[in-house]
Amino acid sequence: MQRRALKVLLAAPRGFCAGVDRAIQIVELALAKFGAPVYVRHEIVHNRYVVESLKAKGAVFVEELDEIPDTTQPVIFSAHGVPKSVPRAAKSRNMFAIDATCPLVFKVHTEATRHFAEGRKILLIGHAGHPEVEGTTGQLPPGAVTLIESAAHAETIAPEDVSRLAYVTQTTLSVDDTAEIVAILKRRFPEIVGPHKEDICYATTNRQAAVKAIAGKVDLTIVVGAPNSSNSLRLVEVAERSGCPKAILIQRAAEIPWNLLDSASAVGVTAGASAPETLVDEVLDALAQRFDIAVEQVTTANERIAFNVPRELREPAEA
Repeated sequence: MQRRALKVLLAAPRGFCAGVDRAIQIVELALAKFGAPVYVRHEIVHNRYVVESLKAKGAVFVEELDEIPDTTQPVIFSAHGVPKSVPRAAKSRNMFAIDATCPLVFKVHTEATRHFAEGRKILLIGHAGHPEVEGTTGQLPPGAVTLIESAAHAETIAPEDVSRLAYVTQTTLSVDDTAEIVAILKRRFPEIVGPHKEDICYATTNRQAAVKAIAGKVDLTIVVGAPNSSNSLRLVEVAERSGCPKAILIQRAAEIPWNLLDSASAVGVTAGASAPETLVDEVLDALAQRFDIAVEQVTTANERIAFNVPRELREPAEA
């Protein structure tokens, strides 16, 4: 039986960013240098496949430090960043803590801390409950940070002193949504101080731009990522807003809803910043089993960014 032709537009950049790559390296290097177990607070990155792979190598994932027994083994903080109370608690128990916070998230922490020291009230654009938001908020005393989740919220917020305001953002937001919120804040509070360079990270921006480039040319966009991954969810939204009739988020190829491809002649494929390329390959293989696919990569940027791992993992183990 002859298979129907299907064009596949593969967005690039896609998948792992430098911060995710560094965080995974940190866990793997810690396991190689210190042996199992290595404890990790929260998912190191938002991807079940990655987490399960690291578990198989000896990583033990916990939600809070009190789940970890007294140990001299490494305790790693996730790429999303942690409140200051977490390293403080680790120090009080003499834990060997290694911080895998993405350097671009750490930059936001530094900005928020500086604004607070200069007497400003901080408005944080982000999503309630996200670990990155909790980490940024937790850099400062209670009440120092106000979360802004939407343009409507930005229109109604009423700070006590509009002359002493600053804003920072979560790194994985929709570029367009955030620009709208920032524009409202600047219109309402002309003296508000923002970051020297925008907080939304290069990888989030690049992946959204790549999806925009293919969205209007395909009948369906498949985003490979986790349902708790902010940047992956934003890719689904961006695809549909940019002209794609339908966009879906899947974790693995087994989740592809084949009925959505019944009349499709072209499909877009991308992956969130915490999804490994092997899962993209899995999706392409699944498509190739059912269709005569022609894959075309659409590249909108080339990424060459890499971040160093912490010094304690670069140094050789003592003999």
